[in-house]
Amino acid sequence: MSAPARSPAASAPLPPSRRRLRARAVAVGALLGCTALASGALAEDALKTPAQLTQRTTTLAVEKKMVVMTVAYRDAVDDAIQKKLLSGLPTTIAMRGYVFKDTGGDPVALAAKSCKIVYDLWDEVFRITITQAGGQTTTVAVNVEGVLRNCAEVKKLPIMERASMKDAQKYFVAVLVEVNPVSADMLDRIKRWVTRPNGSTSLTSSDSLFGSFVGLFVTRIQSADKRVQFRSQAFLPPTATAAPAGTAQ
Repeated sequence: MSAPARSPAASAPLPPSRRRLRARAVAVGALLGCTALASGALAEDALKTPAQLTQRTTTLAVEKKMVVMTVAYRDAVDDAIQKKLLSGLPTTIAMRGYVFKDTGGDPVALAAKSCKIVYDLWDEVFRITITQAGGQTTTVAVNVEGVLRNCAEVKKLPIMERASMKDAQKYFVAVLVEVNPVSADMLDRIKRWVTRPNGSTSLTSSDSLFGSFVGLFVTRIQSADKRVQFRSQAFLPPTATAAPAGTAQ
């Protein structure tokens, strides 16, 4: 069979003015693409250490020989995430807090918490499964505010054994929050980490399964519906008799 005939309009060359407009559009598109790549590269270059994360005031105290942390990350639940919460589909909010020495180096401890939220369309309540130090618990929230209280903040979350901290050493916590993480394997690892029998949060060189700072915090790959990351203020290890160390040292 012979090929279908092309219409004169399709085969006719573009007039010079049209060709110039097309060339400009291609050039502008290429420029914008290069600018976006350059901006991404600059952002990646700017954030080389966890100390460069945006600081968020965090409350630290000692309870039962553990240093505990209280901080909110409600900005992880924006309007788009709230709509997903009300859709009836499962929503997961996973938080990881890495304890670093203020002098640098690898993280020395890791605390984690995850929430699975499902809106019960029949009963019109949010059914929540919380996984954190101590195991799994379930609860119910009647509105989004209840979801935020349970899943978009941590209250007295154990982050490290006080005895493992040096009195004269300052520390800070680098926090990564992901809403609907792509990696189901990572959620399973978080669950196994926080439900270990010994309950320790201390990290060793063999605990690299949670990734490097660059791999976790400096990434261009979309790994979740929403990511929020920040660091606490630097703090000296709090003592059991002192007031909570909620201000910078």
